[in-house]
Amino acid sequence: MMIKFASALLLLGALFGPLQAMAKDTTTDTAGQYVDDATITTKVKAAFAEDKLVKGRDISVRTDHGVVDLTGTVNSQAESDRATDLATKVKAVSAVHNNLSVKPR
Repeated sequence: MMIKFASALLLLGALFGPLQAMAKDTTTDTAGQYVDDATITTKVKAAFAEDKLVKGRDISVRTDHGVVDLTGTVNSQAESDRATDLATKVKAVSAVHNNLSVKPR
């Protein structure tokens, strides 16, 4: 009797175990979070376009949960610092990661 019970439990575990792996992924963005991040990215890019020092630079902007990542190349440390300042001033930005490279002279 015990062997049948143990076998039944083992069979149920084998059948229902994969369902646990398909549980809801809580790490994905909601539609609202995606829109918020896209809005932040757009506002940061607009701030760059309006600024005389940063305007036209090859700076890539990516936002994830309010954290802005800046990548690309600028001509000086002053431009890099200005890009960070502009991004930081955008509403809803919680942090800025400046990964900009300064071109060697």
